[in-house]
Amino acid sequence: MIVVYHLNNGRSQRILWLLEELGVPYEVKRFERMPDYTAPPSLLKVHPLGKSPIIEDIGESVVVLAESSAIITYLIQKYGGKQTLSAEGALDDLYYTHYAESTLMPLVVIWQRLSRFANRAPWYLQPIFRYVLGAYREMYVDPELPRNIDMIEKHLSENSWFARGSDGPTAADYAMIIGLEGLRAGRAIVLEKHQAIVRYIDKVHARSAYQSGLGKGGAFAYAKQVEAV
Repeated sequence: MIVVYHLNNGRSQRILWLLEELGVPYEVKRFERMPDYTAPPSLLKVHPLGKSPIIEDIGESVVVLAESSAIITYLIQKYGGKQTLSAEGALDDLYYTHYAESTLMPLVVIWQRLSRFANRAPWYLQPIFRYVLGAYREMYVDPELPRNIDMIEKHLSENSWFARGSDGPTAADYAMIIGLEGLRAGRAIVLEKHQAIVRYIDKVHARSAYQSGLGKGGAFAYAKQVEAV
């Protein structure tokens, strides 16, 4: 039995999708974000960092594991679902699995948090905060994000999934989806000319496994329940 410690509107939603694709029984323990959008202190009882996702794999011994990419790799290696890929496909899978958390997600999260920080400042300081944070975004986020989106768009316009030649999702897809969902939810205008990304997100959301995981995870700001295929 797998137990998933699931934080609303968080990266653990993709773990539920993966478990549904694998057909592995699991239990969801839900946690709600604090008013400042951070994880609740109760998650510290599960893992020293108090973050989500966290899984427990309960068997002869209990494995407690955090970090999305580590969880994705662990579950696929232990419970199957690993496809036979070409050398190019395997390299894609490796690259995008790690790219998702090391490059894409920091850009998405920084952009989202910069917007929130300005609104949390006292009203009389908000113009200053918006100016400073806006300058930071223009220097460090805005130049990088279009290059990343263009790279992803090109790859998905040429391939059905992130691993070239795969006939279904691999580790890279489970890792990448939340960043793309965040982009569409927070910066929809950025994806107007990137229809391969939009089609990819819609394709993932239409999968029965994704929809089943969405039902078990509860309300999710980046996706809605649709008729699965």
